[in-house]
Amino acid sequence: MFGAMRYAVYIVSSQDHGTLYTGVTNNLARRIWGHKQGVGAKFTTKYSVSRLVWYENHDCIHTAIKREKNIKAWQRQWKINMIERDNPYWLDMYASLGQL
Repeated sequence: MFGAMRYAVYIVSSQDHGTLYTGVTNNLARRIWGHKQGVGAKFTTKYSVSRLVWYENHDCIHTAIKREKNIKAWQRQWKINMIERDNPYWLDMYASLGQL
């Protein structure tokens, strides 16, 4: 039997306290690799936004999309506070995701 599909809401950054982008995906490792290669999002390519600084997993796509929209509506400082709570040094979490 196949495992349940997982969805991720994520934030990528250009650098510490840099340009932020919030997204949702059903394959986080593949999506971040795409950001790093400049594939799929004009905004992240234009501003060199590819450092995965925060993410959370969801079992339901509808919940993930709702969370993404909520975060996108937040003030910038709220996003920074959330990132720094979970990743105080703004490390690129991509390597911790494992293989595609």
